[in-house]
Amino acid sequence: MCVAVPGRVESVEGQTAVVDVGGATVRARLDLVPEVTVGEYVLVHAGFAIETVDEASALEIRALLDEAERLFQVEVEEGET
Repeated sequence: MCVAVPGRVESVEGQTAVVDVGGATVRARLDLVPEVTVGEYVLVHAGFAIETVDEASALEIRALLDEAERLFQVEVEEGET
């Protein structure tokens, strides 16, 4: 399964952006969304910003990913007993 994660663009230099993804800083190529500016939200997959999204969508996706991670942790912990 492939997942794109939302992040906020912190800086842009040429065709590369520094993106804050849940508190982690990643570099993402902007070839697919060259019009992106600082402060916008993007979905990052495999080192590429693949789509711009609004803040509400980015926060909703982040919350869903956090919930999926929490459920996975519970499942793993229950399997260890």
